[in-house]
Amino acid sequence: MQPADFTENASGKVVRSPQGYWAFVPNPLPPAIEPDWELINTLSDADRALSGLNGVACNLPNRHLLIGPFVRREAVLSSRIEGTQASLSDLFFFEAAQPAPRNGMPIAPDVREVANYVRAMEHGLARLKTLPVSLRLFRELHERLMEGVRGQHSAPGEFRHSQNWIGPPGGRLEDAIFVPPPLPEMQQALDHFERFLHSPCGFPPLVRLALVHYQFEAIHPFLDGNGRIGRLLVSLLLCHDKVLEKPLLYLSAYFEKYRTEYYARLLSVSQWGDWPGWIVFFLRGVAEQSADAIWRTGNLLNLWRSYRRMFESARSSALLLRLIDNLFNHPVITLPRASSVLGITHRSASLNVQKLADAGILQEITGRERHKVFVARKIMEIIEEQMPD
Repeated sequence: MQPADFTENASGKVVRSPQGYWAFVPNPLPPAIEPDWELINTLSDADRALSGLNGVACNLPNRHLLIGPFVRREAVLSSRIEGTQASLSDLFFFEAAQPAPRNGMPIAPDVREVANYVRAMEHGLARLKTLPVSLRLFRELHERLMEGVRGQHSAPGEFRHSQNWIGPPGGRLEDAIFVPPPLPEMQQALDHFERFLHSPCGFPPLVRLALVHYQFEAIHPFLDGNGRIGRLLVSLLLCHDKVLEKPLLYLSAYFEKYRTEYYARLLSVSQWGDWPGWIVFFLRGVAEQSADAIWRTGNLLNLWRSYRRMFESARSSALLLRLIDNLFNHPVITLPRASSVLGITHRSASLNVQKLADAGILQEITGRERHKVFVARKIMEIIEEQMPD
């Protein structure tokens, strides 16, 4: 990274560290942005799409119904942007406490990383009840994200104490595409950032969210895991700022789909001060993923209603209906998990699971007599499928 890479309109300044390398220090938020019609129209589209999703969220029959699959889909896709190779099925199998569901193979480290993302997200959503989005919350999220996985030696839960950089894998700092602030400037930037988070800024909520995401990525305060924490913050702030009633909107699918443009847009803010280009890109993601969430939620709700109708008049309907509800958060289930969820004996759990298997809702996939694993395939298909163009 060289000073010549940054124009006079850059969104910060290039500084030389005592060690001799160049680094970028972003200006404090908010920036001066002249709105144009493209930005205004895109914001209108995003607000309208998000309002539609909010309507769906407010009318969910159970406030916890369907949240789990959306969180887990986000975890998989956000981690995939960073090169982690784990599927949604892998994650659900892992969470069903079956460490070797396929061919006796041990669980991959990638799956543990994705599971940690779920832990971090769920921790963040719970902490919003008692703690605002803050530097302290950033550290708590990072600690859970990095615990026991690759990068666990990169000071989980602590802001970095050495310089990091963004560049080709295995590359040197001198070859970096982007170098975030050195330590003293990083701490100052974080202090400004936290003040911005806790102050009104006059920007529309979704525009403010785009600013926040860029700023976190530009500061890059952790040695590892910055991208995932930065994307996680988007979902948390949507709920924290009361923009979205329930955590159903996640942007990693959009960022992963347009990965090259995603990184280029962030860099263009730093180098050229192209805030409008980044904000428009971000808002298009909000609109696209809101439409996806509405479509996916509608399909899941239709399936949920059809499954419940099958058992609403059954003698043991209360247990079966609770089990069906649980499947829409965890579509892979074992008999011990069913027993725990329903608070009944292993034998009773087996009988209820078998009723759902006989009805075609569940399918046993191991072929074993013991340690069976059941999958609700239609639920999985809806969670994993792509929305038609």
